[in-house]
Order: sequence, then C-alpha cells, then structure tokens
Amino acid sequence: MNSSLSARPRMTRTSLIALVATLWLVGCASPASREAMVPTDVNSARPHPHSVSVLASGGADTGALDSSNIADEDLKAAIEEAVTRNKVFTSVVQGKNGDYELSVRVTRLTKPLFGMTFTVEMEAAWSLTRVADRSVVLRKSINASGSAGAGDSLVGVKRLRLAVEAAARANIAEGLKAISALTL
Repeated sequence: MNSSLSARPRMTRTSLIALVATLWLVGCASPASREAMVPTDVNSARPHPHSVSVLASGGADTGALDSSNIADEDLKAAIEEAVTRNKVFTSVVQGKNGDYELSVRVTRLTKPLFGMTFTVEMEAAWSLTRVADRSVVLRKSINASGSAGAGDSLVGVKRLRLAVEAAARANIAEGLKAISALTL
C-alpha cells in the first residue's frame, strides 16, 4: 500500500458543510447598482428651468477578486436619474448640448475589510459649469457615508455593496441639494 495515499486528509461531511457555508458567506463581489444609488428624497428647493449634461469620473470597475466599487457609467446614470426624478433641472442631455455641465469625480471611497456593520465613506468633487461662458457656479467637495449591517444581509460582500450604494446615494442627495439651493 502506498503510504502517501493513506496520509492524505479526507474531506469529512462537516468540512464540506463548513466550506460551502464559508463560500456562501463570502460570495463574489458585485458592483454598486445604479438603481440603488438613486436618492428619491432630495426635496429640490428650486427646480432650475435649464438643461444639464452629466460627467462622472474617479470610479472603478469591480473585479472578480475585488470589493464592490462604483463604475463611472453607473454613477453617471444614477446622477442623471436622480436629477430627473427630483426635478433639479428641466432635462438631462447627452454631450455638450446642455445649458449646464455637472461634473462629479469620486476622490475617495473608503471601505472596511470586515465587521458586522460596514460603513463606507465617499468623497466626491462636484462642479457645475454654465456652458455659455464656462463660468463655474458651484465647486464643492461632498463627504457622505452609508452603512449596512447583518440585518441587511448576512453575506459580507453583499453587505459591503449595500453600504457602498448607501454612501453614493447620500453623496448624490447632498450634491443635488447644494445645486437646487443655487439661483441659476
């Protein structure tokens, strides 16, 4: 009998259950959902009778072995949807055809590595420019956070994604409140 074969450990039923449970709890990372990043309660103080185009940058795609991130195109879509739903501007246009250009750049996205409650911090630079004369009417750094706990999900990667989405949602809400307070 070959001694190397008999010395090899066997996977017991308990070990198999523990492995499956660990994989279930760990899961695979998924990117922040554009729909989940849209705030619905901005309470626009002053709807602006102008059009706006939106640019988003500073985000990152979520890799297979990465933690949840915010892709630029998803952030852009979430901001556009939030502007439309909350009637911050009359319309959202594509390209350089708007009366105003809104640029949002993610400058910091701080995510925890472990815990029962995940709190994500997001900082974004918001800039609103009047297209006609290229004058900047708003330049503001907005810090926001979002949390998700075990009551939201037992799966760690899902809990992190929920916290990332909550931080982005809060950041977008604060940015749009600042814009709606302007006299344009």
